[in-house]
Amino acid sequence: MKVPFLDLSLQHQALRTEALAALAATYDATRFCLGKDVEDFEKAFSSTLGYPRALGLNSGTSPLHVAAVLGEFGRGDEVIAPPFTFISTVWGISYVGATPVFVDVDAATFNLDPAKIEAAITPRTKGIVAVHLFGQPAQMDEILAIAKKHGLFVIEDCAQAVGARYKGTPVGLLGDAGTFSFYPTKNLGGCGEGGALVSKNDALFENAKLLRVHGSGRRYYHDHVGFNFRMDGFQGALLNVKLPHLGKWTARRQAIAKRYREGITLADTILPVTVPWGESVYHQFTIRHPRREALREHLAKHEIGTDLIYPVPLHRQQCYAGLGYAEGSMPVAEKACATCVSLPIFPELTEAQVEHVITTVNAF
Repeated sequence: MKVPFLDLSLQHQALRTEALAALAATYDATRFCLGKDVEDFEKAFSSTLGYPRALGLNSGTSPLHVAAVLGEFGRGDEVIAPPFTFISTVWGISYVGATPVFVDVDAATFNLDPAKIEAAITPRTKGIVAVHLFGQPAQMDEILAIAKKHGLFVIEDCAQAVGARYKGTPVGLLGDAGTFSFYPTKNLGGCGEGGALVSKNDALFENAKLLRVHGSGRRYYHDHVGFNFRMDGFQGALLNVKLPHLGKWTARRQAIAKRYREGITLADTILPVTVPWGESVYHQFTIRHPRREALREHLAKHEIGTDLIYPVPLHRQQCYAGLGYAEGSMPVAEKACATCVSLPIFPELTEAQVEHVITTVNAF
């Protein structure tokens, strides 16, 4: 039995008629850059997930860039971030000329370890980027307490955590700004690039709205140096089609994860943890095993797809070699990169496919 790591065609085929009708309506109305489709999505996203407002942008990287500007990060500033995440988490820091300062992750959740943050704070520290990795909420109470103590701006990277909540509060509303990605592989993915920014701070949100469109609140009048980060109408239209299904897709991901946790008994395997402060939305189901490569080969022989998310921590990426982090400086993140393997988890998996994954893992 073949089990792909991810098959986007299944979801898109199921929605094909509705999606193409939405695209045709956008095309016929020539609503190509922002416009009604994007506005409708912003309103629906906010009301569905519990945000006071949301700002649609052209990618998941752009809101991180905007958030770095909102935090007034710049040259000479330092911003704390985890090294076990996708690299766009820290692009915004670098884009504005600040320096990412990596702090190791918690061994259980893979999220930023609050116990290690204060040791990395210097007089130049300006902010913290907390990632809700794989859909698991980070320990925000502890992170926010440290941020308040030191006057730091907090960005929540929610790219993999759409729909997740921390003690009942939607992720993204705990810090100063929250950012989302609608890259096609995400739990709520478009048919191309897309992203969003949320904030409980009205002034920050209005500033972000100006930055999205060339620093302009009125056509041809520019109060700020801004960006062209507009979400296009086609993505807004497609996301409007998909958003009503997010709840059931999330429930299916959680059901698959529950079955994996119950069924996988392979010795020396570390499964994702459940935490008391929130429920994961399982963008990934990532396990750890000391013989990771051999396990992947075994699964591949049985036509089960896997992925390495992530094989190299950020502090060891070539683009940040100049920061001087030595091998072994972030031991938890480095061990995760060496032992993690992500199993198939997407809503369209059948029960038979899920059981085949469990049986094959246990047979290794």
